Amino acid sequence: MAKSKKNNDIELGIALPFEAPVARLQSQISELESEQIRTGRDFSTEIRQQRAQYVSMLRKIYQNLTPWETVQVARHPHRPLGRDYIDLLVKNFVELRGDRRFADDKAIFGGFGRIGTEKVMVIGQHKGRDTKEKIAHNFGMAQPEGYRKALRLMKLAEKYKLPVVTFIDTSGAYPGIGSEERGVAEAIARNLLEMSRLKTPIVCVVIGEGGSGGALGIAVGDKVAIMEYAYYSVISPEGCASILWRTAEKASEAADALKLTAPHLQELGVVDEIVLEPLGGAHRNPQEAGHNVEQFIIRNIRALKRFKLENLLDKRYESWRKKGAVLENPPKAKPQSKTIA
Repeated sequence: MAKSKKNNDIELGIALPFEAPVARLQSQISELESEQIRTGRDFSTEIRQQRAQYVSMLRKIYQNLTPWETVQVARHPHRPLGRDYIDLLVKNFVELRGDRRFADDKAIFGGFGRIGTEKVMVIGQHKGRDTKEKIAHNFGMAQPEGYRKALRLMKLAEKYKLPVVTFIDTSGAYPGIGSEERGVAEAIARNLLEMSRLKTPIVCVVIGEGGSGGALGIAVGDKVAIMEYAYYSVISPEGCASILWRTAEKASEAADALKLTAPHLQELGVVDEIVLEPLGGAHRNPQEAGHNVEQFIIRNIRALKRFKLENLLDKRYESWRKKGAVLENPPKAKPQSKTIA
């Protein structure tokens, strides 16, 4: 599970490029703390002042992230992953494996559990933390058996009248030969169809990367949220840049054009809510991030349970019919405008 680093990213060598001023200040604070221990001199006033400056600088940077910088935060190596949220939120988790047709795809996991007092079926994508785990989970890129496993679990949730909760974090479905031969496009399309009419509440949260159909295959819900520094897009910025400009070096320009950040997506109606993250991103305080996600899930499950089943399905249908409108003059995103979950 991701652990709180107490803002020591600079020591771990994982400060993001745009965090250079914060990293330098953190280094100065660490040096003062070491000097205080070594010499016994009192530097508490200086340390306190620099910590206040650190917080102020970090807040200013994260209030003005570019879309490409947001993508970098979403991919941070210490950002909580799907299974981290299981450890943080879900009690009595019982994992279920296999699609009953071909194999068990570890890129997608799922099972019974409890979030707060609510019994749920949890389904999520997991990229892996270290090299061995990433390979085992195929870097979070699911194959058709992963989506068929997810659908099997959704149908099980429908049978037992349990809400479905999904955690989305993938750069996209796996485009390999075997995956294509076994029908990955059909598997995703089938999930879109079945989720649109699944007779139980569905709550979805984009926790990191929301890449193309790979993300959408478990993201058709009654309520769809995105974390503050996650992104959701039809294609990765690098993939878009490679198509439009024939070079991935234009990824930052592509990220800006794709309107993939949480404020853009909420303003365009692609997501319903934004789940706020701790100062400096979820990787700096996974526990607080997990709490915010938990509150969003519990609040919306309880609200959705109040609907009659036929009204719930009608509302879901109408909600998704409205998505994808083309605007001649799309609204400009306001990064400071967020819905608190």
